[in-house]
Amino acid sequence: MNAHRGPALPARLIVHALVWGLALTMLVPFLWMVLTSLKTDAEATAPLSAASLLPSRPVFENYPRAFEEAGLARVYRNSLIVATVTTLLAVSHNALAGYAFAKLRFRGRRLLLACVVATMLLPIQCYFLFAYVFAGRLGLVDNLQAMIVPFLASGFGILFMRQAIQGIPEDLFDAGRLDGMRELDLFWTIARPAAWPAIAALAIISFVNAWNAFFWPLIVTDSPEHRTLPLAIAELSAGVYVQSWPVQMAAATLMVLPLIGVFFLCQRAFVRGLTSTGLKE
Repeated sequence: MNAHRGPALPARLIVHALVWGLALTMLVPFLWMVLTSLKTDAEATAPLSAASLLPSRPVFENYPRAFEEAGLARVYRNSLIVATVTTLLAVSHNALAGYAFAKLRFRGRRLLLACVVATMLLPIQCYFLFAYVFAGRLGLVDNLQAMIVPFLASGFGILFMRQAIQGIPEDLFDAGRLDGMRELDLFWTIARPAAWPAIAALAIISFVNAWNAFFWPLIVTDSPEHRTLPLAIAELSAGVYVQSWPVQMAAATLMVLPLIGVFFLCQRAFVRGLTSTGLKE
């Protein structure tokens, strides 16, 4: 008999049922949000029942209303600029720093790495006090640059890339150095292709964090023209622009859709990047 047989069919069915059940429970809030965005104001405020979960007639006009009444076109552009630029710069800086900690030998490397890890021990809100002071001195308050600069590198990103690059065989880099390649050339031709799944996973994480950022943009921006989507949604839900529940849910749906699209486009690289990055010395 084969000693390496997998679990029995009933056990697999139970596991799959549990996994699908948990996945469905996570999808329920999203489905409720989308369905509410297609209802009229009367249907959205009516008591919940089995019949009222679905709109009697989909009202797609709520989406143009969300764009017009909340000015989502402007904040959508701001969020896209901030999230895209932050992702590109953060991934570049974190990958280069991770390569330095993984493959370069220099004095104080372990101490600096310990300092990087130590930055992950405190909530990020603690650093915003100092970030706001420096942003004020540099004249970066109430503009898009203020929402990008504090996230150009992070302890998590550096450690994540260090662990991914550290698993690449050292012989490849030694051979490149013997051929006269510079460290930047080694990073671009050897480390970057080998660590591409981890880079893609870090890019998705950075994009989602920048897109969903609320606390720091709330502190560092004052004028409406520099608002991002999370701030606009918060003002919308507070009744600053409109008090319609379907319009609010339409705006929230428009906020989530880019994140879903990015994840579906890069989901394989995201999973490979997380599973291939281990913690080892």
